Amino acid sequence: MLPKILVCLDTDSQPSVFDGVVAVDAGVEHVFRHGGVTPDAVRDLVYGAIFTRSPSELKHTAIFVGGSNVVAGEQLLAAVTNTCFGPMRVSCMLDSNGSNTTAAAAVLAAGRHVDLSRSTVAVLAGTGSVGKRVLRMLADDGARTRLGSRTIQHAEEVANQVRRQAPQADIECIVTTTESGLRQALDGANVVIASGPPGIELLAGAIRSDYPNLAVAIDLNAVPPLGIAEIDVSDKAVDQNGTICYGAIGVGGTKMKIHRAAIAKLFTANDLVLDATEIYALGKQLEAAR
Repeated sequence: MLPKILVCLDTDSQPSVFDGVVAVDAGVEHVFRHGGVTPDAVRDLVYGAIFTRSPSELKHTAIFVGGSNVVAGEQLLAAVTNTCFGPMRVSCMLDSNGSNTTAAAAVLAAGRHVDLSRSTVAVLAGTGSVGKRVLRMLADDGARTRLGSRTIQHAEEVANQVRRQAPQADIECIVTTTESGLRQALDGANVVIASGPPGIELLAGAIRSDYPNLAVAIDLNAVPPLGIAEIDVSDKAVDQNGTICYGAIGVGGTKMKIHRAAIAKLFTANDLVLDATEIYALGKQLEAAR
């Protein structure tokens, strides 16, 4: 049996130690880490991966795209898939900034407590890398979503991106930087997910307490001040006056399980491309087996 090799293409100058450790924990024998990778450099790196083993052996090699810049990661993933051809291809996965695995963990957590197909979900700061994927996954489950952003223009741009991927997506765009806009997003919502940048409070406790209809509140920010006030970063299905609350670490266990399972899945075939939809589907399989 050939050893499993994972080629990590990182858009940051220093390849992620985190992604390397997860790869080893997922059973990868060798991790080849490359930092500062640009689309122009992808072809030769992919050629090195696909021309060193026969087509029947290529399932033992895979590519992981990471880094802090998700847009740059998406460009690398496209370059990887465009370089592969015929039987000369290896499976690849995108999880820049943990965007896909974190989003999947958050939506799965919400789905444990409500029927998402019958729910309205407010996604605060939903135009970022994680928020976009949360919206995409919620669309797959038939949820109605309210996309909170600083500007309606940016929100509409992101909503249209999601709609191109999922025409069934039901997205209402709302500016949530004002109290009135925030209340509009929360009015009648069953779930709120805060996916904003570190250290920015998006939902104050005094406002959240006015909405007992919220069945679930999930905050994906781990850096104080947290995105949703009064949710502890380690909260995991903690009941606060009828609202089930999760902090960033509270969904982190599920995120790590999905990440490791996705890495392991790469080595089951040589033609897999694991992005948001595929990683969420894998997360659902793990959830069903709990």
